[in-house]
Amino acid sequence: MKVLFNADDFGLTKGVTDGIIEVHRNGVVGAATMIMNGHAVNYAVNQALKNPPLRLGVHLVLTSGRPICSHVPGLVDQDGYFRYKNTFREMEPPHVEEVEKEWRAQIEAFLETGLTLHHLDSHHHIHGWEPLKEIVVKLARDYNVPVRYMESLKEFPDILLTESLWSGFYGKGVNANIFDKLKGLNAASVEVMTHPAYIDDLQSMSSYLDKREEERKILCEISPPDWAEMM
Repeated sequence: MKVLFNADDFGLTKGVTDGIIEVHRNGVVGAATMIMNGHAVNYAVNQALKNPPLRLGVHLVLTSGRPICSHVPGLVDQDGYFRYKNTFREMEPPHVEEVEKEWRAQIEAFLETGLTLHHLDSHHHIHGWEPLKEIVVKLARDYNVPVRYMESLKEFPDILLTESLWSGFYGKGVNANIFDKLKGLNAASVEVMTHPAYIDDLQSMSSYLDKREEERKILCEISPPDWAEMM
């Protein structure tokens, strides 16, 4: 089985970025996705340039912070922040034209750094929202990169990063026996979603805090078994 440990939120803060770099250098993480409206994007770009083996994607955002585009009125609240939250499935779908405009801007901002785009995924898995499926497929094909597996996209295997996604390494599921859990999957390839970090000013941006530190430590301690082909 091919296994890819992928770290979300690269560039969100310096502490998150440093945590991801550590688990890449000293652990099992082979890829990360940059959040282009994060607070430490420039720092993350510099760190990425110093660590070229780390494959980078774009963590498409629609549920946190401010947009990259200056005029996407249907996506923001009265203060200019994205109005969609992690409860987006309970909300009215956005205008797809505005989503495509914003997400292309995020991808183009990444490409302007000179870094190589490896894949796409999203904050709170919003790219798996059924109303946005056509946009995700279009972006994957236009930029010729794969996207994180979601059930809504399984009919498009040609654009998927892996055959399956393991999102259980999160919260109460964070422990060192991750490979034991992966071994039982009926898939040729799996992406393990991770969120390692050093906790800095992240408190104002996320409710997921202490477990990020625990993830960081575990991801540096575990070793792949013989049956796992690391991606």
